[in-house]
Amino acid sequence: MARPNNDPLHLAALQDYYAQHRLIPSYSAISALLGFRAKNAAASLVGRLEAAGYIQRTPDKRLTPTDRFFERPRSITSVRAGMPEAATDSSADMVNLDSLLVQKPSVTFLMPIKGDSMKDAGLLEGDTVVCERRQRADVGDIVVAFINNEVTVKRLAKERDRYVLKPENKAYPVLRPDPLEILGVVTGSYRSYRR
Repeated sequence: MARPNNDPLHLAALQDYYAQHRLIPSYSAISALLGFRAKNAAASLVGRLEAAGYIQRTPDKRLTPTDRFFERPRSITSVRAGMPEAATDSSADMVNLDSLLVQKPSVTFLMPIKGDSMKDAGLLEGDTVVCERRQRADVGDIVVAFINNEVTVKRLAKERDRYVLKPENKAYPVLRPDPLEILGVVTGSYRSYRR
């Protein structure tokens, strides 16, 4: 009788380990973590995960995760924010959040939101915006800009022939800095509900 394939469970345990320790454990530690009796079982698992593209070896033979290691399942079915509807058992595709939010890693930075001037754009205090470092932006882009040696996040707008920074909350005024110095363009955001 064939043994059940527990590789998905073992991969999940390694992903949890990596999230806590920021490294792939040694064969001995993998054996202890997964309850293997011998290191060769850990070596076999590593070989399968390497062949499947979840981990790789550095030039000095250390194990390191690949982009695929960080993929998470995303349901094909949407969840309603209105009235509940029956859940369907649909398959999921795999998504790497970094690949969704970051197109140009070399110029990308993250910045936490403080305040509520962009709440109507869905950016709330405590959210984090993903920004691409750029000095130019298009009208309608949400930008991070310098004003009086401080940074702010606003929507870039135009009044006649002048660029302005427009909040997405009517309680705040339009900002008309002169000169306008853009630090970056917001390309995405995320929010964590963990306490």
